[in-house]
Amino acid sequence: MSTTERRGKCLCGAVRVVGMPKGDGVAACHCTMCRNWGGGPMLVADCGEDFHLEDEASVNVYESSGWAERGFCRHCGTHLFYRLKQGGRYFVPVGLFGDDEPWVLEHQIFIDEKPAFYAFANATQNLTGAELFAQFGQKPA
Repeated sequence: MSTTERRGKCLCGAVRVVGMPKGDGVAACHCTMCRNWGGGPMLVADCGEDFHLEDEASVNVYESSGWAERGFCRHCGTHLFYRLKQGGRYFVPVGLFGDDEPWVLEHQIFIDEKPAFYAFANATQNLTGAELFAQFGQKPA
């Protein structure tokens, strides 16, 4: 269930976002694609379908897999979302919403792809890629 409306914007301000994250939980994704896209693990809030973009003309979307796509500002490159194609569920980088939010790192996904050179101190639920795909009824590519 969605809780609080949160607002944010890209680095240049061309794209403003409004989301309703499902609580204060944050997920860390360690998959190779997320790390390649952002230089490290992606930290996201699950906004479900409750996510809106202002100035969609400034948004580029990249089809990163058969099941998901990634959105970013075409002007400054800020990462805006990871969206599941089926159902339109949005996972939004928590940095867009600001640092003063009461975020809690709750779980990590693709833990089997996490490199050994970093680790989070928080106790979290950890899922491998196969376990995550099983939750969504998908098979890994």
